[in-house]
Amino acid sequence: MLIDLLPLAAPLPLLFVAAIASRRPGRRPALVPALSEGAALAAFAISLGALGLLLFHGSATSPLIGLAGIGLSARLDAVSVAMLLLVSSVGWIVVRFARTYLDGEARQGAFTGWLCAAIAAVLFLVQAGNLSQLFLAWVATSVCLHRLLLFYPERAAAQRAARKKALFSGIGSAALLIAMVLLVLATGTTDIAAINAAARAADATALALGAAAFLAIAALLKSAQFPTHGWLTEVMEAPTPVSALLHAGVINAGGFLLIRFADVMVGAPGVLAALAIIGGFTALFGALVMLTQPAVKTSLAWSTVAQMGFMILQCGLALFPLALLHIVAHSLYKAHAFLSSGGAVEQVASIRRPGPVAVPSGAAVGRAFLAAIAIYAAIGALFGALFGFDQKSPQALALGAILIFGVAYLLAQGLADAAPRLLTRRTVVYSAAAAIGYFALQRAAEWLTGTTLPATPDPGRLEWTLMALAILSFGLVAVAQALFPLWAPHPAAAGLRVHLSNGLYVNATLDRMLGGWSVRKPS
Repeated sequence: MLIDLLPLAAPLPLLFVAAIASRRPGRRPALVPALSEGAALAAFAISLGALGLLLFHGSATSPLIGLAGIGLSARLDAVSVAMLLLVSSVGWIVVRFARTYLDGEARQGAFTGWLCAAIAAVLFLVQAGNLSQLFLAWVATSVCLHRLLLFYPERAAAQRAARKKALFSGIGSAALLIAMVLLVLATGTTDIAAINAAARAADATALALGAAAFLAIAALLKSAQFPTHGWLTEVMEAPTPVSALLHAGVINAGGFLLIRFADVMVGAPGVLAALAIIGGFTALFGALVMLTQPAVKTSLAWSTVAQMGFMILQCGLALFPLALLHIVAHSLYKAHAFLSSGGAVEQVASIRRPGPVAVPSGAAVGRAFLAAIAIYAAIGALFGALFGFDQKSPQALALGAILIFGVAYLLAQGLADAAPRLLTRRTVVYSAAAAIGYFALQRAAEWLTGTTLPATPDPGRLEWTLMALAILSFGLVAVAQALFPLWAPHPAAAGLRVHLSNGLYVNATLDRMLGGWSVRKPS
């Protein structure tokens, strides 16, 4: 049906503007900024139409059409529609912001064109119904992002970050290509829905296991996991709209890849375990380094590293609906955070006398963690009674326990001896609201994607070990964070802060290992 091709129309207005901008790359190109905003809004409107199509006609894959030798088809399901709406809405906001932010720049037209092309490539990626379209959109996204990162080509830091990003993107693209070849050999088709159906219907073969491993490599490199995270923290030389688009959209491609091939990944528990270990470590590492960063944008970059690690952890635990929910929530938050970072700096600078901060004692931290666990257990039991305890996987409960440690940190502030009682009551209410929100959103995500994504399998000995290790690790870090004000005066704590602020020198070490990343200054 012709209507099934509707999602493929979403990127077309943006590509049209990108073509026009290529002819007018200079300062204040006539009509290009206005056309770019209109094209982004049109893409969002078409995405809304795709949502209506999904609600009335259900999931489907459009017929394969040939265009310049390239097979194009649109996969319409809960995952693709959610990503279409997310990318188009964030893209429209970023384009609208860039219209003012880049006004008067010498290469405003070129920037607008590559920005529109990047958003179009991501729109093609998230709706891809076959392997060839997915791979081409994956590569096109990297190429467009590379051009945006080099908007100020004379900046040495921008050159270094772009070159490092190009290296890891190239390796990731090669891994993705190998995975696709293995999938075709294993299933005899390039249709993504058929590949997932085949993986769901039979035990994984050696080819399928190999494909899952290479898919994991591609996703890890795309989402800047440890130790390849350095480029993501070095792209601050690019304009703010690029940072917003990267951290709120493009960086999620790795997680989306794992979610799109969720049935293939579930058949490879060893690969999922590796994802959980790498993602969990990256989340902890990024969160610790983030707390030591003095600059707003750099702190946000390390926050993205931590959030991407947590998303990979979710995929490693086979919690794909929650990973999709994480992508949506993180993208909206990070787009707002980057686009408002300038205002945040001005707001902080205007504060003359910050109020006193309540420092919790060790006993207050202990009470806070016990209270947080009690609140989480009570609300979890309530949801179990309402929806059935069999609806909650142990992996989801473990993830919720990890999230509640963040709530415990806030509770510790409220339970400090110097904290006012009003603050204590508020933190208890907020803690309960956070637990209710987690269980409600988890239930909604699983319901919305129930026919698209596989159910979380029952954990084996390996999964139980990973969950226990994750809970213990995140719990210890949360306790250390809550008690850090008590340790801060110690010389060892000051030294640790310096090392953490430099990312434990992992990125510098990787630069030396790779070699050749120093950029010569122009003569």
